[in-house]
This record gives sequence, structure tokens and C-alpha cells, in this order.
Amino acid sequence: MHQIVTQQLDSSRRWWGLAIVVAAQFMFGVDAFVVNVAIPTIAVDLKASPAQIESVIAIYLIAYATLVVTGGRLGDIHGTKSVFLAGVLGFTLTSLWCGLAQSGAELIIARLAQGATAALMVPQVLATLHLLFTDETRSRAFAIYGIVLGLAGAAGFLLGGLLVTLDLAGTGWRSVFFVNVPSGLAIATAAWRIMPSVPRRSGTKLDVKGSVVLFAGLLCLIGPLLFGHDVGWAPWLWAVIAIGGAILAAFLKLEHAVARDGGVPLVDLTLLSDAAFLRGLGAALFFFIANLSFYLVMTLYMQRGLKIPPLAAGIAFIPLALAFVVASRHSGARARHRGTKVLLEGCALQIAGLAALALVAFYVDAPTPLALALTMIVFGYGQGLVMAPLSGAVLASVRPIAAGSASGMYGTTAQIGNAAGVAAIGAVFFAVESLQSARAGLLVSLALFVTLVMICAAFLAWMRRASAPS
Repeated sequence: MHQIVTQQLDSSRRWWGLAIVVAAQFMFGVDAFVVNVAIPTIAVDLKASPAQIESVIAIYLIAYATLVVTGGRLGDIHGTKSVFLAGVLGFTLTSLWCGLAQSGAELIIARLAQGATAALMVPQVLATLHLLFTDETRSRAFAIYGIVLGLAGAAGFLLGGLLVTLDLAGTGWRSVFFVNVPSGLAIATAAWRIMPSVPRRSGTKLDVKGSVVLFAGLLCLIGPLLFGHDVGWAPWLWAVIAIGGAILAAFLKLEHAVARDGGVPLVDLTLLSDAAFLRGLGAALFFFIANLSFYLVMTLYMQRGLKIPPLAAGIAFIPLALAFVVASRHSGARARHRGTKVLLEGCALQIAGLAALALVAFYVDAPTPLALALTMIVFGYGQGLVMAPLSGAVLASVRPIAAGSASGMYGTTAQIGNAAGVAAIGAVFFAVESLQSARAGLLVSLALFVTLVMICAAFLAWMRRASAPS
């Protein structure tokens, strides 16, 4: 298959193919952060409740997490190019819908659809890179991919603040979604003309039931955390959470049944016996719970608590994002020589950065954006040291034949962690803010972030013991 693809593209067109799929990944990455900056403005304009604010972010992540493995398999069944085009066009249309939403509830539904289409688009990016670059240029292609991935965060923060501030044609926050429309159409047109058609892979099956059950279980588990504050944490919420746990338990039984019937389950069940891999997934889960939720809480604190304008708030995150990119570039080489120790050092730096931020928030009544930006650099560098090599460390013990399934499980776990963090820590922030202040909400949230990073470090150390030769 690699030879067929390589024959379709000469050397220069191969790099154009790289530019196309990386541009789609960049659009996806920017979207994750641009919404964070615009969230306080969206809440005011749509009169959205705290639950709706969190749901705009969390429902997108839940949809993406539960469907990303299915999206990858659809690429195998129908061809990477076809599914990529469907994903890009779907992401473009749903972005337009998000921008046109007239209520918090409608925006949540549109974000659900946007997350589902992203799950079609994003898996084809790495699949295309694997197919196009099989020679000595492979490392260079993936280096470009990594740099673009890191820069998407900085671009998202800056673009979000800029678009909300400029209020183009009176569109306000809606432009953070509308900007995806011309970008998506340009990417789709270029992909249709340049991307190679890849032969379909026979024998690949979809586990639709597994995807539906996993989505229902996660929604029942995380949904009550989103809406708990709005309904006064009514007793029935805990019943829904219990039902979610039961559905996820049933999901594992369903996967065993699918395997017994000769199907291809969503989860590779043989991986559940790999102790090092499972402990690595635990580390990833707690790391990502403290990932996007940090940016949500900091954005709310700056814009709601300190009344910092969206543009200044977005710019305050840029030094953090650049420190993250620099650390990501350094961590790969360091991880090859020092292994998991680099990740543990990154956790220590994150904790130091969070502690410094807590001191600034506690002792300074109204810290400036510059003071916050300089303090967050340490956290950003530590986060980059962990995130870049984390997937490789988690997948190190996995057999090559199961690498694809393990990667899918890792990606799903990461997005579930992001969604759970936004729901749980967002709920804590809003509860403390309503009782005391945004400053108090931030301090409590920072304490939770420190705890989560410490748990992540404990899992990493535990993973090292499981993978060490006996």
C-alpha cells in the first residue's frame, strides 16, 4: 500500500499533502483553545448557565473521545481521503452552526456534532503521514507535525482574544467559529485535488454498539457534574452517575461479546492484561484531567474575576504556549536518554508553577496579565515536558501488532480526561465562586490541579516498576 501511495505523489506533492493534513490538525487544535478564550463572552451574550458554559467544551470532547477510534476504522474501510474530506466538510458545516447558535442549548448540540465530525477528520492526519512518509524524510515530517501541534495552542489563545475584541461585522464571539468556514473549505478543496486515494483495507469492522454504549456511559457519568450546580446537586444526579458507572461496566462485557462473535471490539481486550500500559493510561487520565480544565479556570478567573479583556487574557497565555512548544522539542531527546524521569521532572515543574501561581493570586489582590503570564511559563514548560513523550512512554510496553488499538485507547483516555476535568473542576470553581469569589475558586482549583499532577506522577513511577525487567 505504501508503494501505491508513493507512486501517486512525487516528492513535492507529498509535502503539499503534509501541509493539507497538518493544516486540518492545526484548525482542530486552534478550535480547542479559541473557544476557551471566548467562553465568558459567549456566556453573557447567550445568558448561558455555568452548566452550559462547561458543556460547550465538555460535550465536544466526549463526542470526539467516543468516536475517534470509529473514525480511524472508517478511514480503513472507506479510504483515508474520503473520510478525511467528509470530516473536514462536516467540521466546517458544524462550525458554521456553532456560530449561528441562538441559545446555550443549541450551541451545546452544535458542539456535539462538531466533536463527532472532528473524530472523522483527525485520525486520518496521522494515518496519511504514515502512508506518505516511509523513507528518511519521516522524522522531518513528524517534527513539522509536532511543531504545528504546539503552535496551535498559542494561535488559539491569540486568535480567540483578537476576534472577540475586533467584533468583525458585529459578529462578536461568533467569529471564533466562523473562521473555520473559509479555512475548512480551502483545506477540503486542496485535499480533493492533491491527497492520494488509498485502497480500502479488507477485514476491518465497526463496533457501532460499543461506540453508542461508551458515549451513553460517559454522558451519564460526566453530565451530572456539568449540571449539578444548576439543580442544587439533587439526589437524582448521583443515581445518574451510578447508572453511568453501570453502563461502562456493561461496555466491557459487550466488548467481550463482540470479540467472541468474531467482531472487532472498540477496545483491544488483550491490552487489559498489560499492567504497565494500564498504569500508563492512569497517568494519562489524571494528567489530562488537569489539562484543559486549567485553561478554563484561568480564563474565567482573568475575565470574570479580574475583568481582564479577552484580548489581554488571550495574550497572557502565549508565553505559556511557547514554553510548552520549547519543552516539547527538548523532551523527545531527553526522554530517549533518561526515560520516564523526564516526565517526573515535568510533573515537578508543573507543581512548582501551580504553587507560584497560587502565591501570586493569594498575595496580590489584582495581578496584572503580565504577572500571570510570567508565572504560568513554569507550568507550561513542565506540561510540555510531560505531554510530548507521554504517549510514547505509555505505549512502550505494547506489542507492535496492537500499537494502533493502544494509540486509540490512549487518545480516547486523553479526551475523556479533558472532558471530566472541565466538568468536575469547572463545577468546583463555579461553586466556590458563587459562595466566595473567583479568586477563591482559582485557589481551590489550583490545589486540585496539584493533587492531580501528583497522582499522575505516582502512576508514572508505578508504570516504571511494572515495565522494569524482573
